[in-house]
Amino acid sequence: MEANDVGERQRQAAGDDVSRLIQRTALKDRAAFDQLYARTAAKLYGVCLRILNDRSEAEDALQDVFIKIWRKADSYAVSELNPITWMVAVARHQAIDRIRGRKPRAAELDDVVDVADDGQPDPEAQAIATGQKRKLESCLGELETERAAAVRGAYLDALSYAELAQRHDVPLNTMRTWLRRSLMKLKDCLQR
Repeated sequence: MEANDVGERQRQAAGDDVSRLIQRTALKDRAAFDQLYARTAAKLYGVCLRILNDRSEAEDALQDVFIKIWRKADSYAVSELNPITWMVAVARHQAIDRIRGRKPRAAELDDVVDVADDGQPDPEAQAIATGQKRKLESCLGELETERAAAVRGAYLDALSYAELAQRHDVPLNTMRTWLRRSLMKLKDCLQR
């Protein structure tokens, strides 16, 4: 038995456990809800933080996410989604709703911005951004071509795992594995 098969079975078992916890939460089982929170809060917080780029706002969003999960756990049963995928979708939508609900800052800033400011970053910021972009492109170049394309599709084009799996003609769980491993390689590369 290969390590990949064992890992895949473990992920499937964990997904089944989360699915059962969601189903028990739909029945308003408080203990199951507490276990569900303990198992998934870190991942869902990461989703909120990635979208909102603010720790405090991500924490508030996470609280709202779990309120929605408590209230709408019964809708998971009819969704046919992987439990984590369903919960990530709830978190993603909550974070995006928070962004949409923000008061437009551009109009406020226009009233106080000096007319001479053309909105362009200063040369130092441009140089830093250019260097970071080159480093990221270099690290993406170290990945296999299909995996680099999948990372770009997921994080630059906002394609879902299902869309990427279909595009690359691989199973959904394989796509998840590709992305997770590719992100770990990118992190290692960027830290060098």
